[in-house]
Amino acid sequence: MPRRPSMAESGRRTLAEFVRIADVYPAGRLDFDSEGLLLLTDDGALARRLTDPRHRTAKTYCVQVEGDPGEEALRTLRKGVLLNDGPTLPAQVQRLPQPPDWLWPRDPPVRFRKSVPDAWIELTIHEGRNRQVRRMTAAVGLPTLRLIRTRIGEIAIDGLAPGDTRILEE
Repeated sequence: MPRRPSMAESGRRTLAEFVRIADVYPAGRLDFDSEGLLLLTDDGALARRLTDPRHRTAKTYCVQVEGDPGEEALRTLRKGVLLNDGPTLPAQVQRLPQPPDWLWPRDPPVRFRKSVPDAWIELTIHEGRNRQVRRMTAAVGLPTLRLIRTRIGEIAIDGLAPGDTRILEE
């Protein structure tokens, strides 16, 4: 069976291009088309605590969705959504009145359609299934246009711009 090319070989940029600190590894992951907080650590026990589903570490996202999130869709997200790999845990969700004021421009920009409204929600989950937030919003009729992780547990993005880093102490 032929070997699949790595991300670097396929022309995509990789984390190694941005991180100049030796022996740190991501605690969790972001999908290629997602943005936001990525925690790097040299502490394996911390990485396991943050990523092991048994610990149910909260992960918070700002999500731009296509459509107008009504109370029924938000209520469904709050009680848990049935996905093809089983039901999700309940999520905390609230509609945001406008995009966050700290939001950076996206490259490439999200497509804009005059005839289709979009909105922002803040969503906190306690699992980390593959593309879970995108699948949850799609299941309630609100496809995700933009997804930005803003918090992992008690660690928040707090004003970091894309590519910025901050060293955390214990």
